[in-house]
Amino acid sequence: MITLVIIAITCVVSFMAFNNARLMNDLILWPPAITRSREYHRLVTYGLIHADFNHLLFNMITLFFFGRVMESFYTARLGTLGFALFYIAALVVSILPTYLNNRNNPNYRSLGASGAVSAVLFSYILLAPWSRIIVFVLPMPAIIYAVLYVGYSVYMDRRGQGNVNHSAHLWGAAFGVAFTLLVRPEVLSHFLGELAQPRF
Repeated sequence: MITLVIIAITCVVSFMAFNNARLMNDLILWPPAITRSREYHRLVTYGLIHADFNHLLFNMITLFFFGRVMESFYTARLGTLGFALFYIAALVVSILPTYLNNRNNPNYRSLGASGAVSAVLFSYILLAPWSRIIVFVLPMPAIIYAVLYVGYSVYMDRRGQGNVNHSAHLWGAAFGVAFTLLVRPEVLSHFLGELAQPRF
C-alpha cells in the first residue's frame, strides 16, 4: 500500500509540475536555495518531480515491481511506515553528496526519484541476486544487472557529462545495501550463499 501511495503522489506532483514552472522551481534541488534560504524540503521534494514522462515512467515501473517486495521486508521489521522511512531517507542520502559538491553553484539543478529507486532495487538484489529482471526487454540475473549498473554509473559520473545524476544512483544503491544490512545483518550471509549457487 505504501508503495502505491508513493507512486501516486509522485505521479500527481510530476504531472502538475510538467505544466507549472513555478511548482517545478519550488520543488527541484537547487543547492543555493538550501545553502542560503535553508529550504531543506528540497532534499526530498526533488524526488517528486521528473524531467519528462519517460523519466517518470521508468522510475515508477521499477518502484512498482521491486518496492512491493521491499515494503513487506521493511514493514515486518520497522512497522507500517518502515518502507516510507526507508524511501525518504534514500532520497536524502542519495542527493547529499550532490548538494555538498554544488552548494554554491547557482547553475546546478537535480530532480527525479532515481536515487531512491536505486536504493529499493539494490536492497531487493541483496535478497534475490539471481532473480530474473527485464532491462529494456532483455532478461538477465539481477546481480549481473547490478554489476553493469554500478560500472556504467561510475564511468559516467567520472566523465561528468550529460544531465543524469549518476552520483545519486550510486549513493542510493549504496544506501539501499547498507540500510538493509543494518536492519537485518543476516541478509549478508544469505546473499553470499546465493552468490555461491549461480542460477542463470
